[in-house]
Amino acid sequence: MSEHDRTGPDIDLAAEEIRDRQGRRITEEYAERAAEEALQIARPGRPSLGTPGRHSPRVSFRIPEQTRRRAEQRAAEEGRSVSELAREALERYLHDTG
Repeated sequence: MSEHDRTGPDIDLAAEEIRDRQGRRITEEYAERAAEEALQIARPGRPSLGTPGRHSPRVSFRIPEQTRRRAEQRAAEEGRSVSELAREALERYLHDTG
């Protein structure tokens, strides 16, 4: 078992003085901030489109170059992403076709 796989006993940061590698005291606020930064690194990318904390499935397909250029141009004009346009178009198609 590596050093990173082990968990030690809980520490009362208000009562115990623990310091980081730069000698700064670790407080509850410091620990919360560090945990949030670690989560941002560990879970990069866009937030889920459905239930928070759940993975949004990815759909991939090929299109002609001209269609891609037109989609990028329209998305830029509307201040949106090509993915947003594609999701909206697919949802509209599925709604209209029952």
